[in-house]
Amino acid sequence: MNTTLFSEIQRLFERTYNQVGINLEDCLIDRQRCGQLSRAAGASARELSELARTFLRKTGDQLFVGIYYSRWLIEQLEHHDPRKGIHDGKIRCLIAFVEEINHALHAALQFKRGVREIGREDFARNLELQALVDTYLVLLLFVAFFRKTQKISRTDRRWLRFHMFSREAAGSYADANLRGRYMETCELAGQYTLFLDALNGVRRVDEIRNFHALDYDGKKQRILALMDAKDEAE
Repeated sequence: MNTTLFSEIQRLFERTYNQVGINLEDCLIDRQRCGQLSRAAGASARELSELARTFLRKTGDQLFVGIYYSRWLIEQLEHHDPRKGIHDGKIRCLIAFVEEINHALHAALQFKRGVREIGREDFARNLELQALVDTYLVLLLFVAFFRKTQKISRTDRRWLRFHMFSREAAGSYADANLRGRYMETCELAGQYTLFLDALNGVRRVDEIRNFHALDYDGKKQRILALMDAKDEAE
């Protein structure tokens, strides 16, 4: 049986962190349901991407997840399968695709650990920061796969970092809270992935697993400490 790109990415995250216990593809929703949930989410949701969104709702001890991808995004990935190569024209679609899987997976893992305050801003920032870091690492794997040497060049990293951590895009939100969320998490993720780039494979896996277990304040303090240590070394 052929596996989907979605299931391959979910399994990659689960091998790195932990089993989520459900097939996240079962959480996919259509455009009509996305519209209903967006309206229920309030005015700030109007600024979220039309390409892809993840919705979370808590009822008692249950977490309900909805993942939406626009028909256009799916068509782009079907016509230009990233497993056959990635390039400038379609990189944003792949980033959005991976990030929503990551949001859903880490929200479910946190919920399983007993985190219930999913409406808090630090919960949202935690998911966003984690998704930026994980998506960067996943896309590095895609890039490496298509290199004969299986090695990633500095040019590759600069290209990917430009698409992943552009603060100009993050600063375009009219809502001050969203603008602050995305600008801060882009900056933190950019700094943290510079540190990860310098680690070998085994150390990198250990580091991101420890990082994943932290709450948002813990992640932020970890990154700031790394930045201070780098400044002192220089």
